[in-house]
Amino acid sequence: MIRQLRQGFSKIYRGWGRRLGIGLPYIWLIIFFLLPFLIVLKISLSEPVLSQPPYSALTTFSDSMLQIKLNLSNYLLVSEDELYLDALMNSLKVALVSTLLCLLLGYPMAYTIATVQQRWRHILLMMIILPFWTSFLIRVYAWIGILKPQGILNNLLLSLGIIDEPLTILHTQLAVYIGIVYSYLPFMVLPLYANLAKLNQNLLEAAADLGARPVTSFLRITLPLSLPGIIAGSMLVFIPAVGEFVIPDLLGGPDSLMVGKLMWTEFFSNKDWPLASALALTILIILVVPFIAMQRLHQRYEDRDS
Repeated sequence: MIRQLRQGFSKIYRGWGRRLGIGLPYIWLIIFFLLPFLIVLKISLSEPVLSQPPYSALTTFSDSMLQIKLNLSNYLLVSEDELYLDALMNSLKVALVSTLLCLLLGYPMAYTIATVQQRWRHILLMMIILPFWTSFLIRVYAWIGILKPQGILNNLLLSLGIIDEPLTILHTQLAVYIGIVYSYLPFMVLPLYANLAKLNQNLLEAAADLGARPVTSFLRITLPLSLPGIIAGSMLVFIPAVGEFVIPDLLGGPDSLMVGKLMWTEFFSNKDWPLASALALTILIILVVPFIAMQRLHQRYEDRDS
């Protein structure tokens, strides 16, 4: 009897433990994603007012009746005003170009790390991760010292006789690309390395035995099999790069206006929380489209592979 009770309690505990293990991620998403999303959505549908908080309530009671007032003018302004449209398009362009540059630079790095001897692999991985040990803000400020007219880069080029006068790099679009690629390159390298390290080398050896050249083996075997790593790394770079604020603000110039800077201005300078919330949700909706497309492409690739 006691043994049966113990088995019954053990089954109950295992069942609750399984439910708890499954439910914790959903609880996390509800608390830290769904609730903040609903709060921002509520603010975006309100009107700015001179009060604290600086937005009106969506629901009011009048004559014992509940009234709901939704304001869609914020979304209309975001979709019609050239300032916000230019900022959105520039953010998407900068993020896309930066992602492509990270892929072009990160793929050879990840491939090299995945194919070198084991003793060198950990050292190279440590060199990729090492910048994370320093504050992100300090690293961006370091690029100011490198790119400014009297900075390290111009002094080096002048001393080598490559240029006759300092280059104007700081406070340009080029400086923004340099800062974003430098900051987000590890997010491209690490997923690619994790994927390439699992690559079956027997496939490459078989292709070589059948007379395939290294370029052909790479294009037909290595590159298709590394597609999941490319997708994961691209999303890890593209999504945060769209809303980047610190790098364009410190390294960019007047032509590097991005949506992150606009949201900061609307929130803290103009005190227009509804408009800033509408802008944030607009960029979120825009980002959902490539994310779903990448997920479907990844799923299609896995189904074909299986």
